[in-house]
Order: sequence, then structure tokens, then C-alpha cells
Amino acid sequence: MSKIKDKNKPEINFLSFDIDNTLIDFHTHKSNFRKTWKKYKPKDIVLTYNTGRLIDDVLNLIDKGILPEPDYIISGVGTHIYNYKDKCVVKEFNNVLDDGWDLKAVEDLIQNIDHPISDQPTKFQHAYKRSYFFHNASPELITSVEKGFENANMSINVVYSGDKFLDILPKFANKGNALQWLTKKLDIKPDSVLVAGDSGNDSAMFDMPNVKGIVVANAHEELYQYTKHRQVYHTEKEKSDGIIEGLVYYGILPNVAKDVTNIDHKDDFFIKQESESLAAEDADEKVALIREGYEKAVLALKKNITPLGFSACSIKDNVAHGTDENYYSVWARDGAITVIGALPLIHKDKDLHKCARQTLLTLFEHISRNGQIPSNVRIKDNIPDYSGVGGICSIDSGIWVVIAFYEYVNETKDIEFLRSHIADIKETMRWLGAHDSNNDALLEIPEAGDWTDLFGRSYNILYDEILWYRANVCFGRMMEMLGDHEEAGEHIRWSQVIKKEILQNFWPSTQQQLFQSVSFAEKQFTLGDTSYLIAQTTPFDFSWRCDTLGNILAFLHGTIDAEKAHQTFKFMWGVGVNDPFPVANVYPVVSPGDPDWRPYYTVNLLNLPNHYHNGGIWPFVGGFWVKFVNKLGFRDIAIAELHKLALINKEGINVEWEFTEWAHGTTGKPMGKAYQAWSAAQYISACHDLKIIK
Repeated sequence: MSKIKDKNKPEINFLSFDIDNTLIDFHTHKSNFRKTWKKYKPKDIVLTYNTGRLIDDVLNLIDKGILPEPDYIISGVGTHIYNYKDKCVVKEFNNVLDDGWDLKAVEDLIQNIDHPISDQPTKFQHAYKRSYFFHNASPELITSVEKGFENANMSINVVYSGDKFLDILPKFANKGNALQWLTKKLDIKPDSVLVAGDSGNDSAMFDMPNVKGIVVANAHEELYQYTKHRQVYHTEKEKSDGIIEGLVYYGILPNVAKDVTNIDHKDDFFIKQESESLAAEDADEKVALIREGYEKAVLALKKNITPLGFSACSIKDNVAHGTDENYYSVWARDGAITVIGALPLIHKDKDLHKCARQTLLTLFEHISRNGQIPSNVRIKDNIPDYSGVGGICSIDSGIWVVIAFYEYVNETKDIEFLRSHIADIKETMRWLGAHDSNNDALLEIPEAGDWTDLFGRSYNILYDEILWYRANVCFGRMMEMLGDHEEAGEHIRWSQVIKKEILQNFWPSTQQQLFQSVSFAEKQFTLGDTSYLIAQTTPFDFSWRCDTLGNILAFLHGTIDAEKAHQTFKFMWGVGVNDPFPVANVYPVVSPGDPDWRPYYTVNLLNLPNHYHNGGIWPFVGGFWVKFVNKLGFRDIAIAELHKLALINKEGINVEWEFTEWAHGTTGKPMGKAYQAWSAAQYISACHDLKIIK
């Protein structure tokens, strides 16, 4: 996402960033910041590190190539300013700190504190800073420490962070005061300054009037609470990736900067094998078919334009039988996914733009009094239906609409449209949140209560939880667009809680965790280790199957990092979810006799093994798959997969290029309805993602 720029606001020209767990991982020093900054560094930007580390420590990180060269270093929690280009300490600032500072008096008073306290290592101490380990101190205790210095007539700055670090500094020394002194000396206005951090000792930086800020997703609660009422961007990603995300948001780095990663798997044996195989094929021939498919996809999508919005499939080209009349509706889920896929075209095609907007309007017009988005709205009479097969509520329909509404507004910058319907979205978010009945951040989904409406999974389902994470992010970003930074921050912060719960519950590992009560043997016996997010967990059992769409969306939406996504890709590629075409929706399929088998899978023979939601090939998921592979950095493989997707979309039941609903998982023969809107839309989206179509 990129910021909606206000031309009347001054451009940012000064950065003041914390280092540990903001720009780099404290323990491993891993970071994407140096690589990204080196590649995309803008002109006329002053880069300053504002850290608790001492100068020599920071210089060592720069010399080792962990951090890029800055212009200034504010070190020791605001007790030294170092001019990197001139290679010298700014002595004028130290003259300010001398006023009222008595190092021996500080040490004497600290000894009288009635709470366990110990010195931090010598490398963290210097003449203007005393640092201690002070675990689990209450706010009242910190206040009493401050009072102790006041009673001794000492004007001292007490900084407590991370529930364990206590810094005692001169009264004018903190990250914020040092920053203000430096910017004033350089004649830089506060509203041109961007600060970033992760813990309590960074909070003073955010006190500068009109300063802009980035708070990374891994930030301590203390900094979140301190900044949630301010104009601060709360990132979805952690540490350096969060900083890069924030710099893109503020327009300092280009959007492509978010794709830079230190993880490179191009030398993996199976990647090299596949790349060598592709090199022997005719790339021009593939691209020619892909481009032909793009033109056909636009025509197929236009077949689904109706006065109420996008239909699920072309009404003119499909004959309805019985419950199949449901296809002649504007579906919340299908419509939302179609709107998202069609976004690259809305500035080029007025009819598609109008239909995308109308799809959202139709669904908003029928929101129930308790905030539920209808499952679908029948086109012939504008009647809403709030359930699916068997009268079961469709939970993911509303989630997809929240996501699609944000993506539409973010693309069009139509803030008035957002203002008109934000109340509806708030009600929908409340309705969705009520499905987290045990307040564990994850939604409880009824059996067959999402897009796999004839497939027996329930409770905590990976796919739905990934969407719930994304919906909270999207809602937060919408509130940010409207200037409500407090509510925006609350939802972005909650999204990180959801993310952590997803990783903890759906990526099982036998690796022993600190303070873990479950033994290694018990963990191994139950779940073992996986290379992907498992499909489902309940209080009573779990499903170790691989939900393809859930895992794909997890990476595309930022719930898992590139390393985990690569492991998942290797697994899915290895078991052939993309063979013969991309991609089967689940691996392995459920067969009769399996504990997960349901008798109703035989209804209309829909969910037999390799059919429909039981391992069928879904072209709309294939579109997401192509974007997943491309985001991993394997563009040549992504093009090959898009070519295969073009082939299955071309393979029609009656004529070529029918963009059918699904295909058999082993034969690859097309099945379901023709000219399916989301099949066409996600093919279009994949073509633009690979920049095959400009």
C-alpha cells in the first residue's frame, strides 16, 4: 500500500530510527534495510540512527556491513551525537548535558532502591549514562525512582523499557531531546522528520510536535499505548521489513522496495532443475498464449456485468437447474474476489469500474441489522440470501467484502465512497468479531461455513483466519485514511495478535520452546513438524492436510515470511498441487474410510476424491498461486505456471476460453459453470502482477 499524499504537507527529509529490533534483529543482526536502502536511497534524505547502543558499537555494525552509512548517530539513549561524515562527536550537545549531572550521586541513590537491580555490561555505560537490569518493575515503582531523584534535588531523566531495562540519564538526555537539538541545529522542521522504534525508550522521539512515525509490528505494548493516539503508521511487518513498509507508505521508497529480501533460493537444486528445463522451452510462444488468454479473460469478465454487479458466472451462457439458480446472483465472496482481480482495469474500462463499484453497493444495501453481509443477492429480484447450502452461514463472505472494499478505495482514492460506507464496514467487523466467542483472536467457523461449502471442516480454519487477519489490517488502513489513528492502530495491533495465534496454532513444530509444558514426545506424537500451515484445528483434533489457498494467501497477505513460504512452496510443488494445472485446492484428498470423510460428499457426486472442493483444480486459486510464486522471486516459474493456467482456462466444455469454474484434479478436464467471473478476474490480476500486460 502507498500513502495518499497531501500536496500541502512538507516532504520528509530527516529520518531518526532506532536500531535493535527496529532496523535489525537484536540477536541475529538479520535485516533487509541495508540492502534496500542501498538500492533505493532517495536524494536529500538525512539518515540518523537513534539508539541505546554506544557509538563504537554502532560503528562496528556499519563496518561489518549490517547497517548502511548514516549521516548522524544519536547514541546512548540520547547522550551523544556523532557526525558520521566528519567522524567526530558533536561536543556542543555534551555541554548541554553537563548541567546538573552528577554520576556518583546517581550511583549512590540507585543502591537504595528496594528492588532487585544489577548493572548492565560495561559496554552499555559511559559518562552520561548508567544502565541497569530492573526486571518487572511496576509503573508505581518507576515513579518512586523518579521521586527519589527529585527529593535529592537531582533533575534526572529515568527511562524504563522492555520490562527490564532501566537507564538513568541527564535531565536533557533522551532520544527525543537529542533529536530536537540536532534538527534545530540543522534547521530542519519537525513536520519533515520521520521517527521509528519498537520500545519505551523510543517514545520520546514521538513527542516532537507534528513528527511522523513508524511503529513496527513487534513493538512492545508500552510504545503502542504511547503512540496509538498519534499520527503514526503501525506496520504489518516486523523489524526491518516493517521499516521498509513504513518508508513505502510515506512515499520515501518505491513500492517495489517491499519485494527486496535477503532470502535467495535460486540455487536450490529443484529450482535450478526447473529453471534449466524452462530455458529449453519457447518462452515467446508461452507469452503469446498468455496474452491471448488475457484478451479472452477481459471478454469473459464482461459477460458477467449485470445491473447489480458481477454475477458469479455468465447468465447468458449457462443453463440453471434447481439450486444452480444461485449462480445467477451477485455473490459476496465471488464478487469481492472478482473486484480485487479486476482492479488493474478500473482506470481503463468504465463499464468494469462501474460494475465493480456496483457489486460493493449491492452488498452494502443488504447488510442485516446486526452487520451481516449477505451471502448473495439474487439478480432477477434483488433479494438477499444470508446462508448457503443447508442454511449454513457463510462467514468468509463478509471478510472478503471488507478486504475488497479497502482494495477498491486504496486503488481509486475515493475517500467519499469510504466515508459513505465506513459505518456499514464497522458493523460487519463487529459481526465478524463476534465469531471469536472465546476471545482467542481466532474465529470459530461452522462446518461448511466458508467457500468450501460442501466440505467438512470447522472451528479454526486456516483460510478463514488468514482472511480475518487481512480484514483487520484493511479496516485499520481505512480508519487511517479517515484520520482516526487511534482506531486504526487498535486494529493493526490486533491483526498482529491474530498473526501470532495463526503461526502458533497452524505451524506446528516439535522444537522445544522455553517454558513449554508439552513434552517433545507428546508434541511429536500429535502433530510433528510441518512445512506448511495445517488446514484446521479444533479443541478436539486437527487436520494435517494442506489447504492450498490458505497457504497461498498467508504469504500474499504477509502472515508468513518468505522463508516459511519457500518451505511451503517446495512441499506443494513436490506433491504436485499444480499438476496437471494450477491448482488443486487441498492435498491430500479425502477418500472414503478416512476419518474426515462425510457421507454428504457423494451428494451430486460433487466431493468425490479429486472433485470440486475435495482436490479439484480451481483456476481462480491458480491466479493467486502465480502471484505467490512470483512474490517468492521465481518469475520464470511463475510465467510457466501462468501459461499452464492459460491452458486450463482455454480448455472449455463447449468452446475454447470458457474460464470454467473448476477442473478434475487428475484428468484436468473442465467442470462446473462457464465464464466464471473470478476465474477470469484472477487470471487478469496474475498477468498484471507479472507485468506481462502493462
